[in-house]
Amino acid sequence: MDVEVAASRAEAAPQKGQPSGFQLYRRRWLVLAAACLLNCSNAMLWLTFAPVADKTAEHFRISLDTVNWLSLVYLVISVPFGLVAIWMLDTIGLKCVVILCAWLNMVGSIVRAFSAIDVLSLGSLNVVYLLVGQCLCAMAQPLIVFAPTKLAALWFPDHQRATANMIGSMSNPLGLLISNLLSPALVHEEKEIPLMLGVYVGPAVLACVLATVGIRKKEPPTPPSASASQSNSQSVFAGLKMLLQNKSYLVLAVCVGGGVALFTCYTALLEQILCVMGYSDFFAGLCVALFTVCGLIGAFFLGLYVDRTKKFIESTKIGFCLTALASIAFAVVSRLRNQAYLLAAISSVFGFFGFAIYPVAMELAVECSYPVGEGTSSGLIFVASQILGVIFMVLLQSLAVEMKSAPFSTCTVSQGRALDWSTPSLVLAGLCSLTACFYVVAFHTSYRRIYAETSNACSASEADNYITEAVQKGKDTD
Repeated sequence: MDVEVAASRAEAAPQKGQPSGFQLYRRRWLVLAAACLLNCSNAMLWLTFAPVADKTAEHFRISLDTVNWLSLVYLVISVPFGLVAIWMLDTIGLKCVVILCAWLNMVGSIVRAFSAIDVLSLGSLNVVYLLVGQCLCAMAQPLIVFAPTKLAALWFPDHQRATANMIGSMSNPLGLLISNLLSPALVHEEKEIPLMLGVYVGPAVLACVLATVGIRKKEPPTPPSASASQSNSQSVFAGLKMLLQNKSYLVLAVCVGGGVALFTCYTALLEQILCVMGYSDFFAGLCVALFTVCGLIGAFFLGLYVDRTKKFIESTKIGFCLTALASIAFAVVSRLRNQAYLLAAISSVFGFFGFAIYPVAMELAVECSYPVGEGTSSGLIFVASQILGVIFMVLLQSLAVEMKSAPFSTCTVSQGRALDWSTPSLVLAGLCSLTACFYVVAFHTSYRRIYAETSNACSASEADNYITEAVQKGKDTD
């Protein structure tokens, strides 16, 4: 009998001791809610300082490069720890991974807040608290960023997987949105930095409590789909070997990883790019907010569309092309003054098509790499994005040069002069365009997981028909 039919029957008429259909439904969405809140909190901690980089540098008496490292450390640490996270997710299980992530995330946020406590103050070395706290949060990041694809595969039926993956994945940019709005709203002067650090502890503590108390099982009692029962059919190392031999997957990993890395650079450096042209920290945060909100909207509708049509490839290729055009428009308009409305519109378009690609691409990674575990296939893409993110951040910062005069600059940092970001902006657009072209031309694949599930369903149906015919023949003989 088909696994999905068995699952639906189990929900409709549970056995003694088994949870009812409503209990399974509630448990399924509780697990997703815990993962979403945790993913959101971790992203908030990641880019806490980027929207107020100048004031952070002034408060802790450090350079802007050091402030950028508070975001960049996430990329550096999550590369080696991401490999550990891949093994943990496909070996130990979803429950333990999410709970470990929740505790790392909470402890990291509290350590950062130590810099605001006079008794624990290290004076000019208070930045050490920030770096240690960011490192702990960075260790938590791959654990939760890898989780949505695994969670969707284990807990949701095939017609809801893309939507569940979209909700779980998009909680990360939602955290970026909140941090880009909340940090400038809390910090009008450098002396308000401690208040900001304290506020960010709250969501981390709440996420830790919800994950620890709410997630009781690592998987549902009955697999919701045919592929869910084989989610860990390949060992991690065997899976990695298969992925490295899969040309379609490697193209997808490089392109999606490169896209995520470019979005990271955009959100981390936007305030510095715009402030020299006279735009305020609040406006930079607003642009990232529009970028994220429109991305969430685009991802929501694209997730529903792909769940119905299964057109993963067509959707991602069109999205890549439109994102590249938006990046070119941003590179040009960001060097002009008094173009707030146009910059806001471009940021909205950039996010609407760019962010919408990500959750669909994660599902596509599973489709083109099945039966490799979901944690392995999505995790390797994330590791690639972190490596490329470090490279791109260092490259873009090295291309920024000091300006002899910047009469319109709103950057308030006292260390060094304002920087000219014209060349880095053009390079960012060029990399985005190159990635889109390479993906459109080079990526081709079949949907392996969908094919396997269809084959299983057909085999089960044929078996049922054979048994029915045999029973009928027996009755006729009698």
